[in-house]
Amino acid sequence: MSGPIYWDSSAVLSALLQDRYSKDAVARSTDGGLHLLSSLTWAETHAVLARIERERVLTRVLVNAAREALDTGPWRRVTISPEWKRMRALASRWPLRGSDLWHLASAMSLKDDLPELQLLSYDARLAAAAEGEGLAP
Repeated sequence: MSGPIYWDSSAVLSALLQDRYSKDAVARSTDGGLHLLSSLTWAETHAVLARIERERVLTRVLVNAAREALDTGPWRRVTISPEWKRMRALASRWPLRGSDLWHLASAMSLKDDLPELQLLSYDARLAAAAEGEGLAP
């Protein structure tokens, strides 16, 4: 069993839908550890699933199966608000989009109480920032 993992939406979507990271994401999701989702991850994941359904990239049945897997998966929902000063400091160190900066700052805030926390992301910039901040899985 691994330590606690904060999942961003790229990681969750790889666990739900087939892509080049799916094997790793599924393996991590079934390891029995503590898996955390923020409300932002939840919102981003549902927005992508809705877009996939609207654009008919996948059938409604497959999208609904992904939604069901999200609801019943190993993830625990956490309500977190990253520290404002921490976001400012991280923004000056890492070239991230706003939502990715929020994910990084949230994971750093959670790490204060969960020292073994890791941030799982398949976004190259966020994964690099997570590694630079000692959050890489």
